Amino acid sequence: MTELYRAMIVTKAGGPEALTPIEMPVVDPGAGQLRVRVRAAGVGSTDLMLLAGKYRYAPKIPVVPGYEIAGTVDAIGPGVTGFTLGQRVAALTVYGGFAELVVREAEHFLPIPDGVTDVQAAGAILNYVTAWQMIHRVARVKAGETALVTGAAGGVGTAALQILRLAGVKAYGAASAKKHETVSKLGAIPIDYRAGRLDRLVRELEPRGVDCAFDAVGGANIGLCIRATKRGGTVVGYGFMGVKGTVATLGMFANLLVGARVRGRRGKFYGITMLYRKNPKPLREDLPKIFRLIAEKKLDPLVSATLPLGEARRAMEMLVGGSVEGKIVLTAV
Repeated sequence: MTELYRAMIVTKAGGPEALTPIEMPVVDPGAGQLRVRVRAAGVGSTDLMLLAGKYRYAPKIPVVPGYEIAGTVDAIGPGVTGFTLGQRVAALTVYGGFAELVVREAEHFLPIPDGVTDVQAAGAILNYVTAWQMIHRVARVKAGETALVTGAAGGVGTAALQILRLAGVKAYGAASAKKHETVSKLGAIPIDYRAGRLDRLVRELEPRGVDCAFDAVGGANIGLCIRATKRGGTVVGYGFMGVKGTVATLGMFANLLVGARVRGRRGKFYGITMLYRKNPKPLREDLPKIFRLIAEKKLDPLVSATLPLGEARRAMEMLVGGSVEGKIVLTAV
């Protein structure tokens, strides 16, 4: 009898309702590959894009979502060295993580150290690497500077606030009023973006503007972030889940990359998968740093909910609802 494993698959473009449970045959890893038993998988906005059939780095539908996983090595393919059966590993899978098993090239997996749980690891890969690389590799922040983070109570936002605090940066977190307590606990000064124009709200607190801004929203928000940033400062855009339509997207990028320059700021776009596909070395350098800081209790991924794999649809519905602070993680049961 063929051995089977469970997964959640997207068979047609849509929203959370497009997720369907399925049983798939277990396959052996090929040359250079590992088979990993998934213990925890992160749930994020990129998965929503995949469900809608709009994520460029995933295969065409039908496809199993799941951008990041933590698990244990279940089988080792020919030619693979440096791994042992049962070893705890993590990977930026981009797709395929909403499953009990994942088979992928061994080069994508990194060890999870003692002191970091599976849930913490799965909650850190996408969000914390994104935040770390935007802050340290793109904006190159310095202690004593100031920063604005939009979507501050979300997955990347909460990671960015923690990392900025570690870097000695004074951070302002834009979020709805009901999420201000979370922003404050993470060491940032909350700003209610619904209370007025974001640039004006920021400049009431920092008259010269902040040194850098990290924007997850896009669209018209880019212009506000540019105006909230001082001349010579940096505006980093990422994610842009709030942007709909090709024309709007092109206009947003023009504003970020050209409009910022015209106004005397540096506008940059960051995409974790775009960078990882081009050069995996930065992620392989940065994720171990993040794991070490988690083990040392200097970083603590905010996980608002853990649900079993079979409730992936519910997890996506919670994400769509907009009430999630930090991360949702699916776990093996």
